[in-house]
Amino acid sequence: MAARDWSKLYKKYRGQWVALQQDQVTVIAAADSLAEAMEEAKRMGFESPIMTKVPGELKLLVG
Repeated sequence: MAARDWSKLYKKYRGQWVALQQDQVTVIAAADSLAEAMEEAKRMGFESPIMTKVPGELKLLVG
């Protein structure tokens, strides 16, 4: 699987729950809670979106 560039996701959806299409980059819905994002995605006809929480802050990890 190829790496995905989520830098635009971070800029726009920082700290939110995001529902993604199966391509892992197209945003279907976003909300402050998992339940709200999932509900919105289902309302739009997506029964099994990929759900992820976009971090509120990016931290550097070296190791």
